[in-house]
Amino acid sequence: MAQIVAAPMALRDVRSAGVPAVLFVFETDCPTCRLASPYVSRLAEAAGPLARVIGLSQDPQDPTAGFARQTGAKFDVWMDEGFAFSRELDPGFVPAWYVFDAKGQLIRHWVGFDKAELNTAAAGLGLPALASDSDGNPPSKPGCTSRHREGPDAGVGVASPEPAGGRASQIQLAQGVDPWEYCRGWDPLPVVPPTRERVERMMGDRDPAELIALVPPNFGPATVEKIAANAVMAGCDPEMMRVLIPLIRAVCDERFNLHGVQATTHFACPLVIVNGPIRTELGFASGSNVFSNVARANSTLGRALQLILTLIGGAKAGEIDMSALGNPGKFSYVIAENEERSPWPPLAEGNALTLFAGAPPAGFSEHRARDAQTLLRAFSKVLATTWSPRLCGMVEAFVIVCPEHAATLARDGFSKDAVRQHLFENTGVPVREYDDDGEGTQFQQLYTRVTIRGEECYRKFASPDQMRIVVSGGTAGKFSAVISGWQSGPRGSQSVTYRI
Repeated sequence: MAQIVAAPMALRDVRSAGVPAVLFVFETDCPTCRLASPYVSRLAEAAGPLARVIGLSQDPQDPTAGFARQTGAKFDVWMDEGFAFSRELDPGFVPAWYVFDAKGQLIRHWVGFDKAELNTAAAGLGLPALASDSDGNPPSKPGCTSRHREGPDAGVGVASPEPAGGRASQIQLAQGVDPWEYCRGWDPLPVVPPTRERVERMMGDRDPAELIALVPPNFGPATVEKIAANAVMAGCDPEMMRVLIPLIRAVCDERFNLHGVQATTHFACPLVIVNGPIRTELGFASGSNVFSNVARANSTLGRALQLILTLIGGAKAGEIDMSALGNPGKFSYVIAENEERSPWPPLAEGNALTLFAGAPPAGFSEHRARDAQTLLRAFSKVLATTWSPRLCGMVEAFVIVCPEHAATLARDGFSKDAVRQHLFENTGVPVREYDDDGEGTQFQQLYTRVTIRGEECYRKFASPDQMRIVVSGGTAGKFSAVISGWQSGPRGSQSVTYRI
């Protein structure tokens, strides 16, 4: 783990090391710095004694220790007290990177997060590539203004801005003010007043000031205390913090692209799928009415998430959240997989949560199909309409298979992978549908042309991996559903799974 050095250090200590050195300048509340930190750890581990990898923090020691802990830093961190380093180097932005050779000469410098620059620097040290195109993070991302340039008081060691941690503010209501009615101004629905006693009970023995994540689009600081306050307002049981804290980390994962999901005009909002024994421990619903308001765990976890996205992240409807029609899932959108009635391995092993930026469920009935081939044809027809009836190759979907349909598919020898492969090969849009200039027709030259059941079609999905299968719902009634995603791939939103 990281060793934080608070004693005064100077640039000459880097230059006189006698081995190559990489200096990573960061701020604790910079989202791009947090994105970059795991790559710096990877570099430090790969370099070993061949090079020194040093983080240079522009913030005080407590938030720096929090940053190191939260990002799993495995590189030494020096404190830039009084911004002596920063003033000598004078980076305009952070993260800033400086690569020195064994003689102490600066040989490479860049700012922001850039996979190509990282891999070039690693190659110069004789190390393998640190970043791949398919690791889920963007190729590059700009950072924040360097702390030493933030204002006239920046050089006197002022406290780090509140996003690095800190306690939530408290409100003293005047005598006679109804706390329930006062809190109605925070959300259209009533919320439980987050009194000090309730919030402390929700937090347990966790550090109230610990920063869990910065919530886009406003990058508001989600500390343990603020998460707990929203959990109280949503009606969560204190045990739900076990799930809510990793959920906030997951929703702020760069791959999920919460900024885009929060601001899109599309229907998408975060769908949470829970796996593992924690489903029964905390009472998550996975059977009948799974998408309904039937279990405290499902409803309050989803409600707490939505309150955090609005009150901390700032995505208020009609201001930043510009969804044209919205999504009832923005009240709560949490389900658990019905692992007990599934013939297949679960979506995620052990206690885990998976996030997907999904539209509302598109349910359908298929009670007459007696074999897998007939049943899968119904799934294909619904999948063909995801996002837009004529847009192909740029969409993802979650397929929610009810237990009775899953039993039919498994009886005929279909595994989850076999179902995905069959749907990939047999889901398409007939070429004859492209007889005007409606949405999707402008990309025809990019589509793959195939023959499905004797008809010329454009293949709907780019790969089988663009479909994920979850068994959920009740055992009486053969109703399944398809949930369309938002934009797919690194430029859109990617599904993420976090351990609980």
